[in-house]
Amino acid sequence: MTHLHPLRVYYEDTDLAGIVYYANYLKFIERGRSEAVRALGVDQGRLKAEAGIVFAVRRVLADYLLPARFDDELVVETEITALKGATIEMAQRVLRRDTVLFTAQVRLVCLGPHDRALRIPADIRQMLAAPAP
Repeated sequence: MTHLHPLRVYYEDTDLAGIVYYANYLKFIERGRSEAVRALGVDQGRLKAEAGIVFAVRRVLADYLLPARFDDELVVETEITALKGATIEMAQRVLRRDTVLFTAQVRLVCLGPHDRALRIPADIRQMLAAPAP
């Protein structure tokens, strides 16, 4: 499943050169991941409150290909590429129309109440593996 999350570049997202500040792409893809997981039925706030489970970024491999600028309309594409014992692998892209501006490979780890890696619970794994609604 590929989830699409639209967003607009605001002035606060840009640097002195008028282009999106590099660290803001990480914020953009975080929003994309959160919305993708929500669309699959995973309520991360409830998961933390009830089971003490959170998903934390373990690794990001990012490529900055072309700049985005103030007022650009962008789309964050998010795809789950692998579910392993305690990790989720995702491929993400930021696009302006059909032009890819940024790509990232992200590994998330499932952490339990004591900040230790924890196998992704079966019900959550099943939701994450489901096709998009």
